[in-house]
Amino acid sequence: MTATLDTQALKKMDQAHHLHPFTDFQDYARHGGRIVSRAEHIYIYDSDGNKIQDGMSGLWCCNLGYSQDRIKAAVADQLAELPFYNNFFKCSNQPAAELAARLCQVTPERFQHVFFTNSGSEANDTQIKFVHRYFDLLGKPEKKLIISRHNAYHGSTIGASSLGGMSAMHKQTMGLDYVHHIQQPHWFEEGADLDPEAFGIAAARELEKKIDELGEHRVAAFIAEPVQGAGGVIVPPESYWPRSSAFSTSGTFSSSLTRSFVDLVAPVNGLDLKRMAPSPIW
Repeated sequence: MTATLDTQALKKMDQAHHLHPFTDFQDYARHGGRIVSRAEHIYIYDSDGNKIQDGMSGLWCCNLGYSQDRIKAAVADQLAELPFYNNFFKCSNQPAAELAARLCQVTPERFQHVFFTNSGSEANDTQIKFVHRYFDLLGKPEKKLIISRHNAYHGSTIGASSLGGMSAMHKQTMGLDYVHHIQQPHWFEEGADLDPEAFGIAAARELEKKIDELGEHRVAAFIAEPVQGAGGVIVPPESYWPRSSAFSTSGTFSSSLTRSFVDLVAPVNGLDLKRMAPSPIW
């Protein structure tokens, strides 16, 4: 929408009434922030007239830019035809059905089902529910523990922030007590005298050690970002993922559901929906 208030009026209104995530409220009340007015291509424009390159891509989610006419037309057409309907209780719609099928075409063959959510936080909360319910139906209700990594980011809800490994977020609320964390594969910060390959193997072995510590019969999943994003765009050494996968596809995790339970927002690895058919996820 076109702004109808001047910059100072907008900023004061926002300071007075709008609570922002990841923001010091006292500092914001004193100093305010930025009002973004419009966007084009890879740039955003604030209410003071500044043109800024959007290096964060919105919040890492506008990677196609802001001026795609096909996207704007598709959104407008959909709003005119069917603005909203839920997908509960066996209901769907053409865009949802087509997108689910398309996603399965462009992802590895084992991904054949898609569960839509509104955010990554919701997606990872849902993954917790899926994996717990899955093992309940296999007759293994004791498999509830989830392993994650220090400095990981998996979302900001209580469930997703518990999966994450950022201590500042953990201090703000009582998290889930069945999530356990291991070392992150950050060679530049934690590699010490090891070369990248050796450190990658050592970091991967932390997964094996944690599984042994907690008990294989109790561990349900390992969740990890292929590249840590919010933690600092941390690319693990090349030796890390092959070794981690070896631990999680051996006897450690007998179910295909938890083979390197990677942080993905749509499909769940190897989920056998036939096993879950008599008992829905709420």
